[in-house]
Amino acid sequence: MKKTVFMLWLLVTVVFLFTSFADAGQKYKVAWSHYTGWEPWGYASDTGILEKWAKKYGIGIELVLVNDYIESINLYTSGSFSACAMTNMDALTIPAVGGVDSTVLIVGDFSNGNDGIVMKNGSTVKDLKGRDIKLVEFSVSHYLLIRALTMNNMTEKDVKLMNTSDADIAALFASDSNGAVVTWNPPLMQTLNVKGAQLVFDSSKIPGEIIDAMVVRTDAPAELKKALVGAWYEVMAIMSSKEKKAKEAIQMMAKNSGATEAEFKAQLKTTAMFYTPAEAVQFTKGTDLKKTMEYVRTFSFEQGLFGEGVTDKDFIGIEFPDGSIIGNKNNVKLRFNASYMQIASEGKL
Repeated sequence: MKKTVFMLWLLVTVVFLFTSFADAGQKYKVAWSHYTGWEPWGYASDTGILEKWAKKYGIGIELVLVNDYIESINLYTSGSFSACAMTNMDALTIPAVGGVDSTVLIVGDFSNGNDGIVMKNGSTVKDLKGRDIKLVEFSVSHYLLIRALTMNNMTEKDVKLMNTSDADIAALFASDSNGAVVTWNPPLMQTLNVKGAQLVFDSSKIPGEIIDAMVVRTDAPAELKKALVGAWYEVMAIMSSKEKKAKEAIQMMAKNSGATEAEFKAQLKTTAMFYTPAEAVQFTKGTDLKKTMEYVRTFSFEQGLFGEGVTDKDFIGIEFPDGSIIGNKNNVKLRFNASYMQIASEGKL
């Protein structure tokens, strides 16, 4: 009798362990940091949407919030994460330059005023001349600044850059009586709320150039890519609906980002979100993306972001959905792939 009970217990235990393992599958870590266009990832995790899609494809996904944006990309590049939320420029200058073959899996939005230059005691870009400017050096903030200076017949030599973490930039601006910063939301809105702050330039002046994306290792399994895309567009459908659930989602994202609901809605207005996969596919396959990446790689090379000894901007190859490549065809490390977004648009996930 005891033997029978023991064997039954053993059988149940083995089945339980096997089932648990099968349900979990391979687990993948995904990094993100606070930004208006990336708050949906936090919502997807908190509400179980991400877990649901992961289970559908027999894997596990752990979404990890990294408060320092650049550090999140460095961790991705070092191999700590399989995917990471980042911009198009940072995908090129950090993981791609670091030898990590990466794919832009989801084009979530482009900044349309979500990145900006704010200063005290000045009202135009020309008023930045001779000033100290705090920013995350060599990030999209740096890119935005260079574009603003160039459009106003100025160069980087006209200002002094002070490399500053995005986690500290708003507080430092508030305490500086003659402050000038380049940053993104939510810190951008925090700086604009400081007495005497003036927005002198923002990303709406260069629409489509600062792209916010989910980037994955190119050799990551299709299951991870499908799960991420599926979860993302489920959240997009919720956010863009007219139902009560949309308002609740916005409220949750606002709270998680440290903003009020009104502030978060204002940030969304300066974020050109692609709420449907079809919109994202159209943008990713468009000719303007190639022009943008030409700007980006030229800036990156001129700033020395391709590393010492690199003699031209063709060092890294960048591949587009149509198969065309700019740069070195034998060293393609950044790829724009619309195929998974296309599957989502066809309702086949």
